[in-house]
Amino acid sequence: MNDHKVRLLSVLCAIGVLGVLLVCGVHAASAEQPAAPAKPHTIDTISSTIPANGDVNPYGIFRIPRTAGNLRRGNILISNFNNSANLQGTGTTLVQIAPSGAFSLFAQIDPTTLPGLCPGGVGLTTALVVLRSGWVIVGSLPTTDGTSATAQAGCLIVLDSNGNVVETITDPQINGPWDMTVSEGSGGDDEGHDGEATLFVTNVLNGTLAGNGNIVNEGTVVRIKLHVSSTYAPTVDSLKVIGSGFFERTDPAALVIGPTGLALSKNGDTLYVADTLNNRIAAIDDPLTRHSSGGTGTTLTTGGTLNFPLGLTLAVNGDILTVNGGDGYLVETNRHGNQMFKTLLDNTGNPPGAGTLFGLIDVPGQGIYFVDDGSNTLNLFH
Repeated sequence: MNDHKVRLLSVLCAIGVLGVLLVCGVHAASAEQPAAPAKPHTIDTISSTIPANGDVNPYGIFRIPRTAGNLRRGNILISNFNNSANLQGTGTTLVQIAPSGAFSLFAQIDPTTLPGLCPGGVGLTTALVVLRSGWVIVGSLPTTDGTSATAQAGCLIVLDSNGNVVETITDPQINGPWDMTVSEGSGGDDEGHDGEATLFVTNVLNGTLAGNGNIVNEGTVVRIKLHVSSTYAPTVDSLKVIGSGFFERTDPAALVIGPTGLALSKNGDTLYVADTLNNRIAAIDDPLTRHSSGGTGTTLTTGGTLNFPLGLTLAVNGDILTVNGGDGYLVETNRHGNQMFKTLLDNTGNPPGAGTLFGLIDVPGQGIYFVDDGSNTLNLFH
């Protein structure tokens, strides 16, 4: 386990937020939410995620929807947050891993040659999507020395299907992009038809640096509507804050703690958000069409077997899957807010499983792929 993961114990052992208390190894269950039963499983290690330059801390994960350029349909693209010295917010690589375990470097981004603004440079986060047209979009929350004292706003970085950076997306409302999901409309395909895509991005640097380690309620979810073509880079049509007031804070062990994973319901009427510091899953209604912020949304579920939820994705059956930063468990919650199952994915470290799990995806017929940044591996739960 990375050293800073061990230090995350100081965060997880005592966080009192809105009546939620996380104590080492103890789940903070709400009165109305019973603990979910354990689910039997098998976990296979698919591949290391470490490229030749030694980047570690795999965060973002996305299954490639179509073959284009160097991207291969069905392979998994992964972003690394730390460099070889294990400094947070300094990772510059994206790696591509096939279900068979075949590994390749997709891109190594040079912060000095970016074709647009990205305040602070490059430190690739969990915010990662691949559009059907082959454009890759990844978030950057950079530091110069691995500490929050040098963190800057960053940007979204757009790469073509061959791993070349073609543009950056910046805006005052894109401030520490931490995680991201996407909804794509028709068009933007490999036949040259234009289309549209909608990004949802959590931002965790609004007021956090000034808070100096204290919790501030300024975390946001930003909706970015893009015009997409297979022949030229995406352009921003509109940008709107649709979620706000989420708790966030800086921390020497975790760099930043705030709203993390995102997933859009199958019918598009609800956006689920892992509200990490409040130990809950939030639900924002009408995310594709709303004209104002939904605040912190409604609470889908809280407490129970949730323990510092970080990564979040939609299951094949429409349920919500989250991974705990507090104890290494995967939790499945249905659309009614009932926690259905829990499964231990990682029990290394002290406390067991703390701070190792971030990005995950559910693939029909295969299982749940997840990155483990304690072991720097891509794994398959099935």
